[in-house]
Amino acid sequence: MHLKATDSHNVWDNSIPPVLTVAPGDTVTVETLESSGGQLSRTSTAADAANLDFGRLNPVTGPIRVDGAEPGDALVVDILDAAVDEWGWTACIPGFGLLADDFPDAHLRIVPINGDRAELLPGLAVPVLPMVGTIGTAVPEPGEHSVVPPRRWGGNMDIRQIGPGARLRLPVGVDGALLSLGDVHAAMGDGEVCGTGVETSATIRLRVGLEKGAAPRTPILETSPASRRTGAALVTTGIGPDLMAASKEAARHLVDEVARRTGIDPVDAYLLVSIAGDLVISEIVDVPNWVVSAHLDRSLLAGL
Repeated sequence: MHLKATDSHNVWDNSIPPVLTVAPGDTVTVETLESSGGQLSRTSTAADAANLDFGRLNPVTGPIRVDGAEPGDALVVDILDAAVDEWGWTACIPGFGLLADDFPDAHLRIVPINGDRAELLPGLAVPVLPMVGTIGTAVPEPGEHSVVPPRRWGGNMDIRQIGPGARLRLPVGVDGALLSLGDVHAAMGDGEVCGTGVETSATIRLRVGLEKGAAPRTPILETSPASRRTGAALVTTGIGPDLMAASKEAARHLVDEVARRTGIDPVDAYLLVSIAGDLVISEIVDVPNWVVSAHLDRSLLAGL
């Protein structure tokens, strides 16, 4: 069974007819569009990134109806394989991203993808670790709902570890579950701090299963060892009583440190942290201040 990327939609709406019906245990191959929905290409410029139509962002392929799925069940999705395109993009989009105030101007990098490396800049390539940014079941409330924010039913969760070898359990809110997915990244850091990973089109092979009456309160993920980072890291911190402020501080310090050590433009350091750095809550128990840390593999800086 195969779904083409043209079988896509840009909102969650449980009235959208399913494009495929499967039985529990079936395997499906799903083509997905890159997250601009065709608005960006290999020849695009920063001006194109500045003028993106947000109503066309994050198209998802589907819906897939699963026989026997009912509200209260758990839909089990095993990500078996992910093949990404030969190019992707990452960008600063005005008004979007954790450090939008620091980087108000549009900035775009077209990223060649060669096997297991994605080249952000000449001499700076990050490991390709494909992941599915948006995957979820239909929202039970009627009408159209934006695909941008995640919900109990999944959606645009941007969990870096939803990639090959992962098992995802999603609550079912409507008959048939109506699974859709898209927004694949060839690489992304935990936090996706600039708002984009290496955005790319892809082909995902998955298997669907069903656990009756076992809906989790929110999605549950079992990860693959292949999704783990390895190697020595450069780590910066943000410390204070506000997790958002601490997250900005940790990310900002890592961007500054990468730019200082390598001489690359700070906006490109920001993109690098978004596609390969990991934002982590390191401590949330020592009142009144919490610690957020930002991690980047030191080997990525060796060639700069």
